[in-house]
Amino acid sequence: MSARPFDPSLYLVTDTAMCGPRGVPAVVGEAVAGGVSAVQVRGKGASDRDLLALVRAVQDVLRGTGVPLVVNDAVDVALIAGADGVHLGQSDLPAQEVRRLVGPDVLVGLSVSSVEEVRAVPAGVVDHLGVGPVHATGTKTDAAAPLGPDGVRAVVRAAAGTPCVAIGGLHAGNLHELRGTGVAGFCVVSAVCAAPDPRAAAAGLRARWDGRPAAGSPVDR
Repeated sequence: MSARPFDPSLYLVTDTAMCGPRGVPAVVGEAVAGGVSAVQVRGKGASDRDLLALVRAVQDVLRGTGVPLVVNDAVDVALIAGADGVHLGQSDLPAQEVRRLVGPDVLVGLSVSSVEEVRAVPAGVVDHLGVGPVHATGTKTDAAAPLGPDGVRAVVRAAAGTPCVAIGGLHAGNLHELRGTGVAGFCVVSAVCAAPDPRAAAAGLRARWDGRPAAGSPVDR
């Protein structure tokens, strides 16, 4: 497992279409200024060349911030770009093979949606697990059935100490549901990428997660 620092408390997964004409790098820059602690670049439908160019553009934005950049699925692009990590789905290359390829210094994340999938993960291979979907989401049409807070809690328990990050339909209004589940953080896509003001959106999410009032709104009790 990698020794690289990784804070998944507010983990942004990019969506090029949602970022629109502003562009992914600009949205990422604003989101990080608002409190995003990790970024995963997801280039659905992009060519390898375009994805590599996008990853490098986001790296330029993140340089000096200490915020790690993870590439979704594309292990080759992650290695070429020298990204901090790669995130895998259940239908991607096996995590143990990817770990063998990338070595010990690259973060490896894996999506799981059940206790059975967690138990199938070889010990010491992945650095963190993406757990979800918590709720139904339109950003991933092939997602498994929603877990809900109780399902997330069961998966985290099965992970036996491997940091878990919740994903799927999360926004400022339902983050309170994750309290007591044991997750180390949460992922968002549309809550930031589609927001008119990504910096303010990230700051609001960060405040909710940290238990602080968000821009004039009461914290969920």
